[in-house]
Amino acid sequence: MKAVLCKAYGPPEALVVENLPDPGAGPGEVLVEVRAAALNFFDTLIIEGRYQVRPEMPFSPGAELAGVVIAVGDGVTRVSPGDRVVAYTRFGGCREKVVVSQDDVIAMPQGVSFQVAAGILVTYGTTLHALRGRAQLRDGETVAVLGASGGVGQAAVEIATLLGARVIACASSSEKLEFARRFGARETVNYAEEDLKLRLKALTDGNGVDVVYDPVGGDYAEQALRATAWRGRYLVIGFASGAIPKIPLNLVLLKGCDVRGVFWGEAIVREPEEHWADVTQLLDWVADGKLKPHIHAVYPLEQTAQALGELAERRARGKVIIEP
Repeated sequence: MKAVLCKAYGPPEALVVENLPDPGAGPGEVLVEVRAAALNFFDTLIIEGRYQVRPEMPFSPGAELAGVVIAVGDGVTRVSPGDRVVAYTRFGGCREKVVVSQDDVIAMPQGVSFQVAAGILVTYGTTLHALRGRAQLRDGETVAVLGASGGVGQAAVEIATLLGARVIACASSSEKLEFARRFGARETVNYAEEDLKLRLKALTDGNGVDVVYDPVGGDYAEQALRATAWRGRYLVIGFASGAIPKIPLNLVLLKGCDVRGVFWGEAIVREPEEHWADVTQLLDWVADGKLKPHIHAVYPLEQTAQALGELAERRARGKVIIEP
């Protein structure tokens, strides 16, 4: 089988494509023929040794995939050969065949393409866990989404809208905000030109927003927290700005609000049944036409380096997909 391999830390151009022996499924494992794998920004960090996950070399990038079960090992009961499945693998997806634990695979419904399914786990899985599992978002509440044109930001706009929320998209340019409007945002805030706190307050008649979804961090975090409503929920998703903010805890006290961490990668290990239910919900929404994930581009396996370059240079709008 063909595989994209990182054999030494470096830029995407250092990756190689080689033929490897076909793997087999051991006890509790599932062998999947990969039909599509999705890349994320953290893949650009993993191959340079700048991410908290450091796989043993050589390894393949690609943390999420969709494909068909070829074989199962002893003790596997959740899927069978021939099933269409999605899987979160953390790394290793950019190859023709992958072995994963049965706990990491989830059956796909008919009517969902491999390309779309491959890119739904990290961004949309994180977001549904955040909004439904951590924020307990209710119909009619207001959600401010920071970084609304990025991967998880776009997913937050879509899912919050599906859950019945009023979404205020926040980003740094009119182009990014127009992109967010395409996915359901009702109002927008350009925080490169407007005061984030004052604008969010104005859009909510001074009451503040019920939920802040923040994958950005940095200078906007405190402004967004100051714009939360009484008993609001501020979701810590990540720090795309590169700066981890220091929050004055007196704000939490005065607003009676919650600051809630969203660590999806750990949650799916500790709470696998909730993860399976979330992904099943996402796939059903796609099958029903209620959720339409945007694909930026699809690349053949041999062009994985070029695809990673799109992510590294922040040009991607939506998912970047690899097809073996």
